Amino acid sequence: MMKKRKLRETITAYVCLSPTLVLATIFMIIPMIVVFYVSFTNWDFVSPVKKFVGLKNYIYIFSDEKFLKSIRNTFYFACVKIPLDLVISLFIAVLLDKKIRMKKFYRVSYFAPVVTPMVAVALIWIWLFDPTFGPLNQILSFVGLKPIKWLYDPNWAMPSVILFSLWKGLGYDIIIFLAGLQSIPNHLIEAAYIDGANSRQTFFKITLPLLSPIVYFVVLMGIINSFKVFAQISVMTPKGGPLYSTGVMVFYIYQQAFENYKMGRASAAALILFGMVIALTQVQKRLGRKSVEYS
Repeated sequence: MMKKRKLRETITAYVCLSPTLVLATIFMIIPMIVVFYVSFTNWDFVSPVKKFVGLKNYIYIFSDEKFLKSIRNTFYFACVKIPLDLVISLFIAVLLDKKIRMKKFYRVSYFAPVVTPMVAVALIWIWLFDPTFGPLNQILSFVGLKPIKWLYDPNWAMPSVILFSLWKGLGYDIIIFLAGLQSIPNHLIEAAYIDGANSRQTFFKITLPLLSPIVYFVVLMGIINSFKVFAQISVMTPKGGPLYSTGVMVFYIYQQAFENYKMGRASAAALILFGMVIALTQVQKRLGRKSVEYS
């Protein structure tokens, strides 16, 4: 009787999951199989003929300086943006969790860039970064500093894109941290103060450990989003910026696929990117997935 009931529950579960499984198969699994196959061909995106070339595409991209530079640029973007995003968003979330005036206004203000179209705000920031007429350089000149070429300088192009990306996505992580802060029981904070702990000790000994699952989630999403960054790179620094200083891996894949019509090379690069993201998320899963509970 129990076996029949368990079988019935299993069948019901699979029936409920079947729409999701079908969609995942159509839009994820099958495309990944196709990409894997195309990575071993010289398909040009136009011709129906896909000639098998073995590992030539992989050999080519690993000998291509642009691809190697795109890997470095991607890690540069991720290693700078993720820590800054983590610290700034947590700091602002802690401030917004206090009893302050106009709290709702500040929350909306920080989250507004997240829902604003990427291209529209990127164009505004291009104007802000304009080396001649941009407000940022006007401010630098006013205080007696030398103007910066920003997006037109190989040394400043990537920091400029990172600055924009921080502004664009900060609100999402603020909301996530704010939700985590509001889920912390007040009696734990009050007990810490009664025991003589100050605000700094309470934050690092109580609040931050309890936020460890939130920190894990924010870092994990930061890794994934940083490795698939594309829109702001494409809009703000066409062709990958000066000396390919902002050319990230997704941008390289786009160029190979839709500018050079080398779908085999693009597919090979995409699979390498996929493998890197999977590896990094697994490392993050092993190192950072710790939760703390206080009774």
